[in-house]
Amino acid sequence: MTYNCTLIEEDGAFTVEFPDLPNIMTYGRDKEEALYMAQDALNAALASDVARGILPPSPVFTDGHAIPVAAHIETAIQLRDLRGPTPQAEIAARMGITYQAYQRLENPLAGNPTVKTLEKVARAYGKRLELNIR
Repeated sequence: MTYNCTLIEEDGAFTVEFPDLPNIMTYGRDKEEALYMAQDALNAALASDVARGILPPSPVFTDGHAIPVAAHIETAIQLRDLRGPTPQAEIAARMGITYQAYQRLENPLAGNPTVKTLEKVARAYGKRLELNIR
């Protein structure tokens, strides 16, 4: 998952904006620093929002610079999206784990699921886990 940002040069520095996520802005003294700061700002904001149960909108804007979402944050977003309106307690029961343990899986600040745990989640939804390392 990636979100695209735009760079706006002002007075020798670069302001970074995410059209899909207007609450995220940052800057850098040069283009390289601006893109580094963009990745940091994007992932920090998404981690904070997702930990509080706020899911980001799907990426739409396709121009600009593609900034990747960190894998642990994307995993939490996918788990929350996959669950839909089903209560966390119900999914936890299907997996044979506590509600609190499942709750941590959807929190990018607290969860650190193993591949085996993700396979267990997939089975609870009647799905199969696929990994793609690029």
